[in-house]
Amino acid sequence: MLGITHFASAQQMNQNYNQSDFWQRVCFGGGLGISFGDDFFSGSISPSAIYQVTPQFATGIGLDFTYTDAEYYNAFVYGASAIALFNPIREIQLSAEFEQLRVNRDYDVIGGGSITEDYWYPALFLGAGYNTGPVTMGVRYDVLYDDDKSIYASAFMPFVMFYF
Repeated sequence: MLGITHFASAQQMNQNYNQSDFWQRVCFGGGLGISFGDDFFSGSISPSAIYQVTPQFATGIGLDFTYTDAEYYNAFVYGASAIALFNPIREIQLSAEFEQLRVNRDYDVIGGGSITEDYWYPALFLGAGYNTGPVTMGVRYDVLYDDDKSIYASAFMPFVMFYF
């Protein structure tokens, strides 16, 4: 009985040590966006978390929620992504992110009626940026970009990432 109790206590201590070590390597971040104008509003929130595997490599996941409402158009987009970050040197960060989005959008047609679209859209972003610590600024490119289906205006996009 004492041997089983001691073994169980040792297992619990090892689990606590591993948990604290795990959470020390996790960083949280993401993005917020808002734009508005005459009969136009768009807002997005994109939380993410990464795990620092080594000083040069991190991997993680993200979520994305975007709502757009315009005079003749509205959309709700949501999805998730898998993220990989590599720093060959401290100041340079290379990134890969696979994003899978569910797109629900409606267009009003001139002369009456509307068009409704509801589909999944994949994106694979490859990027490079300048790392200043918790902030990285750079550009990324969607290698799966489809001009007819993408919610993004271009395959090239500037980015700013924050992780704390």
